[in-house]
Amino acid sequence: MKIFLHWLVSAIAIGIAAYLLPGVTVTVAGALVLAIVLGIMNLFIKPVVKLLALPLTILTLGIFSLIINALFILLAAVIVPRFSVAGFWSAFFFAIILSLVNAFFNAIGEKE
Repeated sequence: MKIFLHWLVSAIAIGIAAYLLPGVTVTVAGALVLAIVLGIMNLFIKPVVKLLALPLTILTLGIFSLIINALFILLAAVIVPRFSVAGFWSAFFFAIILSLVNAFFNAIGEKE
């Protein structure tokens, strides 16, 4: 049940972030699929990439981590058919807004 709730909250956060950012379009079904795809990418691929990029992340004081997130959003836009991103900067700001909205929802969920 907790996984389903986290998936639903992620899909809602994707919808909110896409609504706030003009360069990103997503449908409801696309948001649901994108939440699954990003979850799988964050589970399997992202730890390896973060480990390989650790020297650059340390050198840039964590800014390179935001670039990695934007690249994952661009990769997900290629995989998910009902999700599109206008370019790198749209993906960059989408990743920032998505992480902020997810953090907000997670903070609300922890209080209950």
